[in-house]
Amino acid sequence: MSINRNKLYSLLMIGCLIGYVWVYYGLTTDFAENKSTGVCLIKYATNIPCPSCGSTRSIISLLKGDFREALHLNPFGYLIAIIMLVVPVWIVTDTISKRDSLFVTFQKVETHLKNPRIAIPLILLVIINWIWNIVKGL
Repeated sequence: MSINRNKLYSLLMIGCLIGYVWVYYGLTTDFAENKSTGVCLIKYATNIPCPSCGSTRSIISLLKGDFREALHLNPFGYLIAIIMLVVPVWIVTDTISKRDSLFVTFQKVETHLKNPRIAIPLILLVIINWIWNIVKGL
């Protein structure tokens, strides 16, 4: 599937905006302290956490400066937080400068991720994180 620059930038900005709203919701409610099922459909249906369970709480812990707790909840929270910070700035910079550096980088990363020598270890990391989420009873 090929995606054009404008569609990619729009989807990334919408995703980041939804993420900001969701994190704000988590910060302004007792969501972060609540260890219940929440909104994860996989956990709701199977009572087994998905690989990304705990990511929102991880980002909230990062915002509160509790880096150890963020790592314990879900290391993917660090990656998601970086993406949510960098991508909007990158998109605005590309738009103002009339460049497409994020789009070119996305295409290069996508190409590299199709290489089994890169894809398989990353898939294994996701599986390890998933097992860790299950073991720690997230």
